[in-house]
Amino acid sequence: MSNKAVVLEFIETWPSLDAEKLGAYFTEDGVYYNMPAEPVQGRESVVGFIKGFTADWTATQWEVITIVEDGDVVIAERVDHIDIGNKHCDLPCVGVFEMEDGKIKVWRDFFDLGTYMKAFG
Repeated sequence: MSNKAVVLEFIETWPSLDAEKLGAYFTEDGVYYNMPAEPVQGRESVVGFIKGFTADWTATQWEVITIVEDGDVVIAERVDHIDIGNKHCDLPCVGVFEMEDGKIKVWRDFFDLGTYMKAFG
């Protein structure tokens, strides 16, 4: 499976909101750097972080706008559609994924926190 295909599968897994499934895409020492927050390292830390910020989410669907692969780097421009109860946010994002042996070694996600806070305050 290509690195791009792995990232697309990862993105397609997000509607499950299953942090354990999502964490399985990372290397044991993988890093998730959700740019407004400090990076977390290690699969278990990544799982815990995902559980924390998605705890109130009731649904999500990620729309891929553009995705490119260059060796072990995949860049995915997306719009993350997120619901918390009856509130909704369309959050433009760019994710940069550094891959290692078919797993995510580093994921840096860039978005405007103000857009998210305006929707969910």
